[in-house]
Amino acid sequence: MNKLRIIISGGGTGGHIFPAIAIADAIRSQEPAAEILFVGAQGRMEMDRVPQAGYPIEGLTISGLQRKFSWQNLLLPFKLLGSLLQAGRILTNFQPQLVIGTGGYASGPILAAAVAKGIPIAIQEQNAFAGLTNRLVAGRASRVYVAWEGMEKYFPAAKIRMTGNPVRQDIVQVAEALGDPLQADALRQKAAAALGLFPDKKTILVAGGSLGARTINEAVMGLGSQWAARQDVQWLWQCGKLHYNACAAADCARWPNMRLQPFIDRMDMAYALADLVVCRAGALTLAELALLGKAAILVPSPNVAEDHQTRNALAMTSHAAARMLRDEEVGTQLGEQLSELLSDGEARNAIAAAARTLGFPAAAREIAADIIALIQSRDRGSLDRSGVTTHTTDKRWN
Repeated sequence: MNKLRIIISGGGTGGHIFPAIAIADAIRSQEPAAEILFVGAQGRMEMDRVPQAGYPIEGLTISGLQRKFSWQNLLLPFKLLGSLLQAGRILTNFQPQLVIGTGGYASGPILAAAVAKGIPIAIQEQNAFAGLTNRLVAGRASRVYVAWEGMEKYFPAAKIRMTGNPVRQDIVQVAEALGDPLQADALRQKAAAALGLFPDKKTILVAGGSLGARTINEAVMGLGSQWAARQDVQWLWQCGKLHYNACAAADCARWPNMRLQPFIDRMDMAYALADLVVCRAGALTLAELALLGKAAILVPSPNVAEDHQTRNALAMTSHAAARMLRDEEVGTQLGEQLSELLSDGEARNAIAAAARTLGFPAAAREIAADIIALIQSRDRGSLDRSGVTTHTTDKRWN
């Protein structure tokens, strides 16, 4: 077999970028000589994060549709056409054997261009509600990798592989350590030292994402002063860079048991120390919580396409693997939920155990192995649209 040449496209948010990088790392682990090129959207976070992970990236001029009326929406057709032309040139120059899309603005043009050129594609859908781009191209995909049950309503059943969502290797390593009581205790000590906290206190991790979550922040700021007096509890609060000044001015920021940060660089250490997590319901976050077996109160963001975070959260709560508060409820009910779960260790442990059953520690490895097998099938024949190998002299997959 010739050296593997693969394009991976995913970006806009960490929920698309980190699974893409995890897949790339797993492919490189199994095929060290593989050539992997990322395609992202210019000006988005993948243009920094992907090179930091050690991979080259090309940027398309594509951008998303503004939800509110904006003159920028008038430029979208031109940006889309330009991105399709850019994607076509990238494919011609790189000559990939497969294109993988993990979601984000750039995935649509590069997947569409690949289909037009007869290049096989695969998609990885993180959410319980499939994104529009993935729904549109699924009929031409050789594989659809999913993380939730019931995805047959969006994708052809014969193409689906239930693999779970790939997560970063540092999170996988923490999950492995937490599975061993001796390693777990040592890791908790290490995490507390790294974060400047105490290893023997119950730790509440509040994380609204890198940009923060306004309603979650406001809910924390609205908690009563009785939380400041609790000697058995400590807080690690990632409020987001945009909200830091407002949160730092709040009374709770000066509690002796509160550690406020705009951004947590070592989320692996934060997770290792956390006894209870308050967070949004992004697909990657839920994959990490499940893999680690962490009890969580999920507050789905209402500001996402097709309310997919609520669907993600319901997929967890249907297995009793998390609690959920809607965005409009968190301000009035967060304190009560925290008190209940902190005082009821059995309930907290039951949620954590249920979450752990939904984890997929080998997701990246399984996707990588299947991708490699798909490419190797070219040496034996071609794939029809159902993903079944058919022996033929034509090397191109249908």
